[in-house]
Amino acid sequence: MPHWTVFDYGEVLCHASTALPDMAASVGVATADFEAGYWAVRDAYDRGMPDEVYWTEVGRRAGFGVDARRAAELTEADVAGWLDTNPASLALIAELASEGVPLALLSNAPASCGVAFAAQPWARYFRHLVISADHAMAKPDAEMWRVLAERLDARTSDCRFLDDREDNVAGATAAGLGAHRWTGVVPARAWLVEQGVLPG
Repeated sequence: MPHWTVFDYGEVLCHASTALPDMAASVGVATADFEAGYWAVRDAYDRGMPDEVYWTEVGRRAGFGVDARRAAELTEADVAGWLDTNPASLALIAELASEGVPLALLSNAPASCGVAFAAQPWARYFRHLVISADHAMAKPDAEMWRVLAERLDARTSDCRFLDDREDNVAGATAAGLGAHRWTGVVPARAWLVEQGVLPG
């Protein structure tokens, strides 16, 4: 049975989105108000809330109106903001792929982001892209790790997982995965060497 290496996406393979100030300006509200609404319901969006429902709720909280056109524009801008990948992270992914390591992505992300991710050049390195919204659940839910293992046709103990959030790392560890908190490429690569995933 193969030993899988599974990566989070946000702030691991990509940089944090810088699109929110421009998005706030496009709807005429303060960035702080926009960000508060954006993050308040983001977990529900990552769990499958439809785009227009999400943006309508963000607008209600931040003080701007949303129709279908505006929701589509905000979705497009939001997705684009999360596509700024980290070249060093992608180099690590390419190295793992060149070594024949089975790779998967497990991301808390809305379905619209999942569609965009699958179209990116880096997606070719991953045998599976597991997007939370497609399963109406999210990390660190215990059920999310079962879904991942089922998708990979593997045991959780056959998976090594890297994520920048401590709660997700703790959830993965509790589910039996080997897990490492991502703080950068260099320590991540050192951990993968310690795990025997990469040669020293």
